[in-house]
Amino acid sequence: MPDSPTIRGRARRAGTHLGMTDELHSPIYRSTGTSDLHVSSLFGLSGKVAVVTGGSRGIGFMIAAGLITNDVTTYITARKAAACDAAAAELDALSDSASCVSIPADLSDDAGVEAFVTSLREHTNHVDILINNAGAAWGAPLGEFPGAGFDKVMDINIKAPFMLTQALLPELEAEATADDPARVVMIGSIDGIRVPTGDNYSYSAAKAGIHMLARHLGAHVAGRHITVNTIAPGPFESKMMEYMLEADDRRAMVINQVPRQRIGTTEDIAGTVIFLASRAGAFTTGATIPVDGGISTTRMG
Repeated sequence: MPDSPTIRGRARRAGTHLGMTDELHSPIYRSTGTSDLHVSSLFGLSGKVAVVTGGSRGIGFMIAAGLITNDVTTYITARKAAACDAAAAELDALSDSASCVSIPADLSDDAGVEAFVTSLREHTNHVDILINNAGAAWGAPLGEFPGAGFDKVMDINIKAPFMLTQALLPELEAEATADDPARVVMIGSIDGIRVPTGDNYSYSAAKAGIHMLARHLGAHVAGRHITVNTIAPGPFESKMMEYMLEADDRRAMVINQVPRQRIGTTEDIAGTVIFLASRAGAFTTGATIPVDGGISTTRMG
């Protein structure tokens, strides 16, 4: 229906109120101001300091590799000291400008978190990027699922990220600014978004919980110049997925469930972290980003 003189009159009056009396005098919203939109400025991370839990293998190792390659000094932690040290040595070789330091720790209890934080403070007085990646899974048939399968998974997947983030708030705030906040990234899972086909009940509950925890934390620390976001990965090469990916028939079954028809790669997960950790992601907080090849978009039935 064509607009009426009354409607046009209201639009003109609204425009006048906003300082837009006619097209000749309307502001043109096309200025980039003083923004530097070069890729090096938008996504550059050189000189930053990061912590990656569970960094000795799998997704944690991929993320650490992406950060160190882009000249981020990175501290990795894992429960097994030999594996953590070996991974750090391999990662350290990726950059001439940044180093990778191994600080082995078991973050499943308060004492382990405290020990890690104490050791970290011997090396740095600030943290720009905290990647809470360390996790555990448990599967058992319904009716046989043990309490230990919930306790272990909840302690490592939810309690540890919260306690570590809380303990490192002084370091996260130390050099954070409104334009360049500190970043906390939780590694959730697509199994915290969709209903899994397996019997990993505590895992899916924990991952759904970490998605909400990130939003809750993000709301409370935004004014302290800290962002908190979650990445929800689909299938990637990892110890947790090994039992599904080591045999060709099971690997083919997993790939067939992914609309993009492949397994996630280092570029996929590291690239998403780099976005969230860079200037490009400075205005994003409380978000859960599926990196799953489209699994979360799949229709039921």
